[in-house]
Amino acid sequence: MCSGAVAVKDLVKDLVDSIAPSGRQAAGFQAAMDISRFSIPTVSLSRSLRHALRKVRELGVRGVELDARSGLTPDEVSQSGIRQIRKWLADEGLVVACVAFPTRRGYADEESLEGRIAATKSAMKFAYDMGCDVVTNHIGDIPSSDDAAKWKLLVDVLADLGHWGERVGARLAAEAGRASPGELVRVFEAVPEGAIGCDLVTGSLVVHGHDPVEAVGLLGDHILAVHATDAVAGAFAGRGRAVVLGTGQVDLPSVLAALGERDYRGWIGLEPVDGVGAERELADAIRFLQSL
Repeated sequence: MCSGAVAVKDLVKDLVDSIAPSGRQAAGFQAAMDISRFSIPTVSLSRSLRHALRKVRELGVRGVELDARSGLTPDEVSQSGIRQIRKWLADEGLVVACVAFPTRRGYADEESLEGRIAATKSAMKFAYDMGCDVVTNHIGDIPSSDDAAKWKLLVDVLADLGHWGERVGARLAAEAGRASPGELVRVFEAVPEGAIGCDLVTGSLVVHGHDPVEAVGLLGDHILAVHATDAVAGAFAGRGRAVVLGTGQVDLPSVLAALGERDYRGWIGLEPVDGVGAERELADAIRFLQSL
């Protein structure tokens, strides 16, 4: 067996072993173990959170991704609501892998920036309340070094969010895909160490003209979350399109092997392309990843 295939199988085994209960006595648990570190966004399955959680459990996946923009608004969820959601999660045996907070604009865009910062902080606190320590979002266009004012603004805002993250126990993970890995490294070097991390979105990297495997090597320990998505590149960077996992240009075995070499032990998120047939597509994606 080639070293890449060995690394993939070792990664899957490590991801399983890291959360498997001692003794593994629970009847039927063995069937779900191989996919125990995969996560699914609840909004892709149902507008009803309770219903979506049941569907995630039926797929055999342990992790869920909550959407704090269109699914749940942190400022509108009371403490009793948080307790209710946590009970639903416990009833289904699920864990919140990350909270998505996809804003329209980035953190170097001055329009409505104060409100965007405040809302991001609320999402980070909400993530902690849900038992999770990662909030995913893009950070917007990264200014060049020639644009000193906007660059300083971006660095200052991200440093502030990093300080808030230390306080509440959840960090912002910037999407690697829309932002190039090299640009993100420049950002990480400018902010306090560990202030933010990154969310490696494999399909988005391909769409924007980047190699996901090389991105793993560049971003290394900054990776807080991974979304295993697929895509085909377009004629120009940013003009590609998302496709069903396993049918595009993302070399998932090599990506997983690279993550294994970096000792990544976090969640691997799955995102359906077809909203109508999301449940079937997710089941197929799970089988595809299990076959690697």
